[in-house]
Amino acid sequence: QVQLVESGGGLVQPGGSLRLSCAASGSIFSGYDMGWFRQSPGKERELVAAIDSSRTWYLDSVKGRFTISRDYAKSTVYLQMSELNPKDTALYLCACRTSYRASRFNPSEYGDWGQGTQVTVSS
Repeated sequence: QVQLVESGGGLVQPGGSLRLSCAASGSIFSGYDMGWFRQSPGKERELVAAIDSSRTWYLDSVKGRFTISRDYAKSTVYLQMSELNPKDTALYLCACRTSYRASRFNPSEYGDWGQGTQVTVSS
């Protein structure tokens, strides 16, 4: 099991940037695919970005604006977000993929989750 702690959220104006961090501890971090999800009230949880050992995947609406990366030495996954707009407002959660039976965009593939960090984009 992997323990995950997110940080870096906050209030930002439209067009601004934030960098989220997800510190992992517990099982071997390097062996897992990781993902950043977001969830807003009344909406389903959606995968924003995912990363394995060398490849990345993004939700269409964030391509070109968000970048996911990982630092194995620090056991940390990052989500750099730029050109933020109000539609990006959500609770952002880091997750560790523990199943490979379905699409990586399916939340059920991820067995370990952090508590989340709130991102609010507003003027």
